[in-house]
Amino acid sequence: MRPETRALRTRRTNTLAAGVPAAVVGSIALALGGSPAVADERVAPLTLRASAPAVSPLVAVKTAVVKASAAATTYTVARGDTVSTIAQRHGLRTADVLAINGLSWSSIIYPGQVLKLSAGVQAAPAPAVSAPATPAASGSYTVNSGDSISRIASRHGVSTQAVLSANGLGWSSIIFPGQTLRIPGSAAPAAAVPAAAAPAPPAAPAAPTASGTYTVRAGDTISGIASRHGITIQSVFTANGLGWSSIIFPGQTLRISGAAAPAATAPSAPAAPAAPAGQASANLDAEQAANAKIIIGVGRDLGVSDKGIAIALGTAMVESWIRNLDWGDRDSLGLFQQRPSTGWGTEAEVRDPVRAAKAFFGGPSDPNGYRTRGLLDIPGWQNMSFAQAAQAVQVSAYPDRYATWEQSAYGWLAAHG
Repeated sequence: MRPETRALRTRRTNTLAAGVPAAVVGSIALALGGSPAVADERVAPLTLRASAPAVSPLVAVKTAVVKASAAATTYTVARGDTVSTIAQRHGLRTADVLAINGLSWSSIIYPGQVLKLSAGVQAAPAPAVSAPATPAASGSYTVNSGDSISRIASRHGVSTQAVLSANGLGWSSIIFPGQTLRIPGSAAPAAAVPAAAAPAPPAAPAAPTASGTYTVRAGDTISGIASRHGITIQSVFTANGLGWSSIIFPGQTLRISGAAAPAATAPSAPAAPAAPAGQASANLDAEQAANAKIIIGVGRDLGVSDKGIAIALGTAMVESWIRNLDWGDRDSLGLFQQRPSTGWGTEAEVRDPVRAAKAFFGGPSDPNGYRTRGLLDIPGWQNMSFAQAAQAVQVSAYPDRYATWEQSAYGWLAAHG
């Protein structure tokens, strides 16, 4: 009886072993035989992978960017910045930065301007309240190289909008070294106005020239000329057919009228008509004449017609006063205010007058190849108006300015070509 029972048990045990999965059998063996050394090596890695899932490098980078951008709530614009590069640098979308700051795709930003990087951030100029004692007693400021309207406003403890309004400027306006800006007073300067000797302004009417004209000098502004002659800025505009966006140039002759004293000298004013109605006029100084000759020479070498060369001269006058400027709006430089950031060349290249003129004319000899479009690359430019052709190359915010220099441009071509 016992042998048969053992045999039966043996068969049952073998049957059970054959029907149980290997993993279960292994577990039973492990339980019965103790824990081998390799068990820790196998179990530990499995526990690690389960408790600390791997993080994608892309997710890690994005997380770092979000944390970095969260730390910065505002950004002060630097030279060469664009809204898209600022947005990219802070891990934001360009459209979001525009919306947060109330800007559009055509808006212009300036060095020194403070942009918000978060919709919940209030305007940054709050610290300016602590500087009300800074405004100049005279209520004016002469622009220096590198200045921006926002920086000037902050320095004098007033808002940017206040400076813009006081000077008839807009957010797209450009200021220049030597230009005089009116600085509106904050709470403290209001008391300073009565303190200033009131009789000072009446002394100005004696300043108008006997001829009723004034020749613009380097650094002059319309507001400064008007103040010097004891008349309003609007009267200078009216007498000379100018507006708030007009540019004046050294050597330009302005008619002065509107003050009490000049009434007697008014008859001499008609002797000053320097240009046809709606046209501007300026005699070129040595620097301007040298640059004009370069533009004309390049145009002649490329076989450009007189109209094309005159367009280039008028464009250079509007953009730089025909001077090889080392500053301008954003990263604009040189005779034509060409921008390195938009493919016109390096800073050194756009300030090379010969190369800049070739790039403006474009065509087969364009040093930029197909990166930019010059005058000769524009279909039908010969049939366009003077201003339309210039605007097609420059894409300016003030296209009408080019037309005012058409007559003078042909005069410079005749004199220096």
